[in-house]
Amino acid sequence: MIRAALEAVSLWAFPVLLVGIPLVGMIRKVKVYDVFIEGAKEGFNVAVRIIPFLVGILVAIGMFRASGAMDLLTAGLRPLMQATGFPAELFPLAVLRPLSGSGSLALSTDIIKRYGADSMIGRMAATLYGSSETTFYVLAVYFGAVSVKRTRHALPAALIGDVVAAIVAVAVCAWMF
Repeated sequence: MIRAALEAVSLWAFPVLLVGIPLVGMIRKVKVYDVFIEGAKEGFNVAVRIIPFLVGILVAIGMFRASGAMDLLTAGLRPLMQATGFPAELFPLAVLRPLSGSGSLALSTDIIKRYGADSMIGRMAATLYGSSETTFYVLAVYFGAVSVKRTRHALPAALIGDVVAAIVAVAVCAWMF
């Protein structure tokens, strides 16, 4: 019942939005195409403003990964992770996910290739990847694009969310599988 309803909604959601949004705009006498073009111009300007922040974060990530610091950190924390039940193989993913989407995707893919898609580690890696965000990327790019200088509690709250996502991903997978 619920699955059939979800399949029907997913089948019709995109076509309804694709036709519905312009239709509502026309009913409200909005020049839909002109508004779309204006939004595209603003989007392009935002993309140009975020390029320096994007380059900076990507260089920092590359340096962190290439230096071997992640391997040293993982080796040092392995006893603590074993005591808590958090797989040491997932620690690099939990650290890299807030930094880089593409880097964490590559690491997730590597974990799944090494251990298998149906392995517990593979399932945990996929769940962790899907349940967390690229925190530093989002903060650097979007806050930088709109010139936010004081992020206040955004970074601590986001990092707490990332830690909780990692713990819950491991716990839920251990519980469900």
